[in-house]
Amino acid sequence: MAGSPATKLGGGGVGGGRGGRSSSGFGSVDEDVLESILRRLPATTFASAACVSRSWHRVCGRILSRPKLATALSLDPCAQSALQEVVDKVLAEPICPHFAIVNVGNNVDTTEALQYIGSKLGAGTPIVISADSGIIGVDVLTNQVKEVEGGIDIGSYNNEDSDNAEQGIVLTVGFVPGLKVDVVPLLHLAEVNDDRLLVDKFVTDIMEYSVAVSGCSTPVGVIMFGDGTAEIKSAAEKLVGIGSCGLMNQHVIADYAMPLETAIVGDEKGNFEYRSVDKSRYISAIVLQNYTTSAVALVFAKDRHKRPGPRHRAASVQVDDCCTLLTARREGQEEILDGEGILNDIRDELENRVEYPDVYIGVTKRRIYEVGAEKAKLMSFLSFHGVMGGVEYLRVEGSGIESGDSFQFYYSDPAAALDSCQKVSARLRSLNLGSDSDCSDKMGSIVASAGKPRVFGGFIFSSFGRGESFFNDFNVDSSPFVENFPGVPVAGIFCGGEIGRCSPSLNVQDSEEETSVHRVCHVYSTVYLVMSYTPAPPGTAVTS
Repeated sequence: MAGSPATKLGGGGVGGGRGGRSSSGFGSVDEDVLESILRRLPATTFASAACVSRSWHRVCGRILSRPKLATALSLDPCAQSALQEVVDKVLAEPICPHFAIVNVGNNVDTTEALQYIGSKLGAGTPIVISADSGIIGVDVLTNQVKEVEGGIDIGSYNNEDSDNAEQGIVLTVGFVPGLKVDVVPLLHLAEVNDDRLLVDKFVTDIMEYSVAVSGCSTPVGVIMFGDGTAEIKSAAEKLVGIGSCGLMNQHVIADYAMPLETAIVGDEKGNFEYRSVDKSRYISAIVLQNYTTSAVALVFAKDRHKRPGPRHRAASVQVDDCCTLLTARREGQEEILDGEGILNDIRDELENRVEYPDVYIGVTKRRIYEVGAEKAKLMSFLSFHGVMGGVEYLRVEGSGIESGDSFQFYYSDPAAALDSCQKVSARLRSLNLGSDSDCSDKMGSIVASAGKPRVFGGFIFSSFGRGESFFNDFNVDSSPFVENFPGVPVAGIFCGGEIGRCSPSLNVQDSEEETSVHRVCHVYSTVYLVMSYTPAPPGTAVTS
């Protein structure tokens, strides 16, 4: 079975239709109008606008709530003009620079480029500038992708008389909410002859940075840039052998590979300049005057302090008929919020993201469970309760919430649900690749292999809130099964509460954090049951 769950808020909230009023700036401005204006601002002006007032900050947060990549290529023969062109183009729209990669031709002074771009993006943006045998990017004049090839002579990169120098510069700026990014250097010390020690330090620095910001020793991704005078193959090979054992601050370079989910890409040989957010993390004052940098890694790691939405903890809890009344504290704060305060708190985050959403609280319940004579176990479950409103108390459906339980807000989002359906289809496709289906007997196209599973049917349990009116399209929830197992009998139901427990490898969760708690009863989800059997090999006796 595989689930397609409701989407967690970037902030969370209830109701709050469009058209709210802003009391700051130029008077009472309709927020739709304000959003339309702010979307047209360049990045620097947009950043200033976000500081005008709480309501403006909220609108800016809606505009810039998803990951974004801005890139531009200039072939202006004047390096300074090219730099200005790409910076102006990339910062022409709202973006918050979390990292920057600059690819240049031979005619660009990388040190000056680093200083110029660094001044435009701010001190908190890690930057890597690299030069190699050509560049690829979207031309600022034609808005078309161009590939500019040229044999940059690495040995004469800084020689102004080099005849094979290529012109051009590509600037890429990324906004990746939920991630932390920094540049980690691979050092070369003159008094140290054992390069292995430096490679180990490089790998350890990457691991320690990831642990520091995410609590996990394996980052989400690494982009490497190597020096043409240095061999970084051993560093790259050892990097994919990262592992961790024991306590979080105890690391080993293991024989097993970094998870395939960690992307590792880059350029082995070239020239580069870089700027780390915190260089002192990797370079001590003792070696500051005695090192060179042989390679750098732009490291992307999850930010454990960036939760998908505000988390609250129940303070007082009362059960009233078939609903629960509660007050709560926002985690990390002492103030107790009443129902209206909780709704106002999350409304600022959710407002205008979706139109008329159904909103739930997802409560993490840690309880001791025991069945008969079995030993009692402490288990964590995520339980959903529909939000009914609130003034003195937050009123939610159902019971079973206790004081001290933490919760976050969830809302129904067709775009996220459609993305989840596509992920489910990919998981079902992996099942299909390793199995036959009984419809193949009817078509006479496949003869079942001995020991190979055969899919003979399926059931679908989908939320009654989904369907055509939710997706504005037909047969979305059934498509993952139908596309992967054409002709196989399938039936289903739109229901008021979907039950689904499956293998973690098949479950589609909202976030990695939620894999540590059990989810059995879902909302706004679809659960798929794929039924299969394995035929006995020919000639095997069947007994009853």
